[in-house]
Amino acid sequence: MVLGVSPDSVESHRKFAQKNNIAVTLLSDAEQAVIKAYDAWGTKKMYGKEFEGVLRSTALIDPKGMVKAAWPKAPSKGHAAEVLEALQQLGA
Repeated sequence: MVLGVSPDSVESHRKFAQKNNIAVTLLSDAEQAVIKAYDAWGTKKMYGKEFEGVLRSTALIDPKGMVKAAWPKAPSKGHAAEVLEALQQLGA
């Protein structure tokens, strides 16, 4: 199962998934509890300005809740193939 987590609202996720034809389940974490627990919240820089926000990251978690692999700075390009390869190596 693949889940996406962000502080955006459920309605925002619904519209995004519909617009982009995304089949992944998107979870709303408005309080950032899960996001912070996985160290996916922190300081970002854009156009020379610093701000707090979601850090693009991926965690591969087994059915028992154990983190089997992590990518704290997940790139958007080619990352899905990298995660799939890790899944295959783990025999999942």
